[in-house]
Amino acid sequence: MDAGGITEAFLQQAPACSWVLDARYRFVRVFGPVAPLFGSRANLIEDRTLDEVCAPHGARAWKNRVDRCLEGERLALRERQSTAGYTATYYVSLFPLMWEEERAAAGLALEVTPWSTAEQALRHTVLGSLRAREFERNTMAKFLHDRVGQNLSATGLHLDLLRMDLETVSPESGARIGEIQQLLESMMEEVREFSYELNPAMVERAGLRTALDRLIGKVRGRYTGAVRLIFDPSIKIAPQYASAMYQIAQEAVSNALQHSGCSLIEIAVKSSRTGPSLEVRDNGCGFDPADVLGGRRGLGLLTMEHFAAQAGLDIVVESHRDQGTVVRVSASEGERS
Repeated sequence: MDAGGITEAFLQQAPACSWVLDARYRFVRVFGPVAPLFGSRANLIEDRTLDEVCAPHGARAWKNRVDRCLEGERLALRERQSTAGYTATYYVSLFPLMWEEERAAAGLALEVTPWSTAEQALRHTVLGSLRAREFERNTMAKFLHDRVGQNLSATGLHLDLLRMDLETVSPESGARIGEIQQLLESMMEEVREFSYELNPAMVERAGLRTALDRLIGKVRGRYTGAVRLIFDPSIKIAPQYASAMYQIAQEAVSNALQHSGCSLIEIAVKSSRTGPSLEVRDNGCGFDPADVLGGRRGLGLLTMEHFAAQAGLDIVVESHRDQGTVVRVSASEGERS
């Protein structure tokens, strides 16, 4: 048999798919079942560009990956695609390809959905730990607010009565009691702040706008860049949404501060087609959310997904290298407020 024919048949009929993209983002050769990744069969996308084949957001992501390959980088990606209610996971390997004087980006993809069972089990374990941590935080916050805070307040009142009794008899003692009261007041404020941070239910009582103002105030104390809040004053947010949105905003801001090297963080709360929405945007280095090796799909993103799922919110993370990151949260279609 002809070796070239065998190679062609192997590439076309293998369960994995493969492709070659040139420096103009054009599909030079395509083999195998690429439709789940690019939306069309191999014979329909060959000689077409990424802009012609993919939606704008997808084309931009793939073009960025091609550029990285052309610079000599090898990429390992994990892509999830949903079709007709079925979500498939693909392992994608991208690498630079050289022949003669030409340079291109080659890709291989294999569906690994059955292999992700262990990952899902680990995910459920982590989410269980997050729920347990959340319960412990709420219990601690309640103890600090109901027991420690109230006892400190009662102690302050007793000291005030004692100070008034001693003002005429022993002015020096009254002054010292006043100093103790000042220390006690400072301690009470710290307990209130810590209790507020521990318990997301505080957001339900104070409101999302107030909670985000407090968050931004804390960030400004340790961040040299600009941070701003855009909040639609006419919007009404259900308590369960407000609490989750605050937790997600807090996590997204923390990720931006730790990883992005940004000079601007913007938090926006506004109305969307399905109800209230939250966006946390930074102008940092960005990353490829599908990148297995270089991405930041760690506990932070898992925590945000956890709070979004609990409240019935949809969460999307959009990011590209050197183009910043956007975390977008909105009410699900079936959860209109």
